[in-house]
Amino acid sequence: MKILFLHQNFPGQFPHLAPALAARGHQVIALTAEGNLRPSPVRVYRYRTPQKPEVKGPGASYAEMAERGVSVARACAQLSAREGFTPDLVIGHSGWGETLYLRAVWPGVRILTYAEFLYRATGLDTNFDPEFARDPLSAGVSVAARSAHLIQAMVDADAAISPTRFQAETFPPLLRQKVRVIHDGIDTGRVAPDPAAALTLPNGRILRPGDEVISFVNRNLEPYRGYHTFIRALPAVLAARPAAQVVVVGGDGQSYGPPPPPGSISWRAHFLAELGDRLDLTRVHFLGRVPYPQFLSLLQVTRAHCYLTYPFVLSWSMLEAMAAGALVLGSDTAPVAEVIEDGRNGRLIGFFDVDAWSCEMIRAMEDPSRDDPLRAAARQTVVARYDLNGICLPAQIDYVESLLPA
Repeated sequence: MKILFLHQNFPGQFPHLAPALAARGHQVIALTAEGNLRPSPVRVYRYRTPQKPEVKGPGASYAEMAERGVSVARACAQLSAREGFTPDLVIGHSGWGETLYLRAVWPGVRILTYAEFLYRATGLDTNFDPEFARDPLSAGVSVAARSAHLIQAMVDADAAISPTRFQAETFPPLLRQKVRVIHDGIDTGRVAPDPAAALTLPNGRILRPGDEVISFVNRNLEPYRGYHTFIRALPAVLAARPAAQVVVVGGDGQSYGPPPPPGSISWRAHFLAELGDRLDLTRVHFLGRVPYPQFLSLLQVTRAHCYLTYPFVLSWSMLEAMAAGALVLGSDTAPVAEVIEDGRNGRLIGFFDVDAWSCEMIRAMEDPSRDDPLRAAARQTVVARYDLNGICLPAQIDYVESLLPA
């Protein structure tokens, strides 16, 4: 069968699924944004990224997504005319409007959309954090506007896939019935404990398993992922544990939520300024974004990995930390609590409780072997529920092939 993957940052969530389907004999190609230069596991075409439309107010978000959808539809029409390619199935992500107008090109095509998250005015990420709360009316209008293209994409799709139960349940029942929960998968053969692992810091110091290492990882350091709670907890930890080293991975950009306050170049700088000389920066190492092998080494040497998130999309990094045998200290929020059971395979801590975060990090540093049962159970959880090759990828393939025409 002919399968088209559609993702502005391909391979995105599909680095394993696309080549696996090609290996099973399907004709698989991908369509991505022209500026995406990531290596592709299958043949790739590119569509022209449209200019951001000059629309203000609530309609701005939908206008931007609609323009991208039109650009994708034109590229699909060219793909059909020039290459003679008409897919049996399109697998796309609903987040950027790319699937909105596919049926204008291929009326009978089946569409499988990646249902990552649906915003709500209450009960999820919006106004979860009182420190950055907005007026309820303006927040509600913004959420409804941002959700319009997501709902349209889901209505038009034949089926959907979501990586966690929490994320699937952000969609209302009428749309939720389309969603199959299958995680993207963690390669637990590669992501595994390694007693010989080592991480070299910029100052030349080498960290190894058994050292007092605290890790924190996110694409960007910002409140949505609890950077403010984490960094505020560190002064007490460093004072109590003179040997502790803190390694922070993440950029200074903006992935989710509002930008930093005026006058601050980043959220990282904003909260460092707040703490001032209370934070010993000789023992807090900001690595920025790092290559994957270095990221993996960090997870293998850390004694405690801190992961916080608003009620939002669950990061792969938390599951990878568990697979690497790290003790994960996680925020007691719904996406984390779906995976971590407090005291069995990790620790759950109130998102906003800075003192509790300090205490749990100090506790984790005190005895390198006390939490070994939790580390072992954490890895077993990922192997049993999220293993790429044994569980998730076979389930994805079965689901995709069940959607193909007979």
